[in-house]
Amino acid sequence: MEKTSRFDWISTSLKASAVLIFLFIYLPMIVVVVYSFNGNAVNSFPVLTWSVKWYGVMMNDSALLASLKNSILVAVTGTIIGLFLGIPAAFVVDRFSFPGKTIFERIVLLPMILPGIITGVAMMSVFVMMRVQLSLTTILIGHGTFLIAVVMTQVYARLKRLDRAIEEASMDLGATRLKTFFYVTLPNIKTAVIGATLLSFTLSIDEIAVSYFLTGRELTLPVQIWAMLRRGITPEVNAISTLIFFFSVVMIVIVTRLNREVD
Repeated sequence: MEKTSRFDWISTSLKASAVLIFLFIYLPMIVVVVYSFNGNAVNSFPVLTWSVKWYGVMMNDSALLASLKNSILVAVTGTIIGLFLGIPAAFVVDRFSFPGKTIFERIVLLPMILPGIITGVAMMSVFVMMRVQLSLTTILIGHGTFLIAVVMTQVYARLKRLDRAIEEASMDLGATRLKTFFYVTLPNIKTAVIGATLLSFTLSIDEIAVSYFLTGRELTLPVQIWAMLRRGITPEVNAISTLIFFFSVVMIVIVTRLNREVD
């Protein structure tokens, strides 16, 4: 009886801790969502009037829309770079043994492990030393470095669970390695590829640390929002932050469901 009551107390404490942690993480975002529908220009609680007019103001903000366009361009291009380089890297690590393989894995994963501020400062120093003007191109290179690591880890994890026998059976039946890849291997890892694509796009469009140090005259959305916050939290910032939050949540839910289907 004593053990049961002790177990119940521990279980209740863990549940309460989990609730408090979730509140600590998500309560500020909930406040931003609520304030995005505040009819007043000044954030105050309780909200006296409700309105969606700040979403209209956001849609008429040319600087904000231009930065959103830049972010989408960088995210799409960076994701493509990550896929074209990350998938082959995953295959190399999974299928081949070579001297320095462990070091290669660590080097590829390093941009994802290091704090973004360190990566941003390091890359900015290199570009300045090479006399390369900071622009969307430099931001794209910075994003591409860690998106390659994101794609590689997602695809590599799926390849480790792939039964090699189906590939061997395909080649035994006369299929070339290329046909085996497109007709056998790729369909079996497509959920990992799709998940890596969505995750890479989401991480890129939300990224600020690397973008801040590599940006030139053309700003990405997170950097633009950061610049606007210097003048205080404006209602349109709450509106665009709400849209980004829900977009990120949807992408993460899709990635999670894809991973569960594989498992």
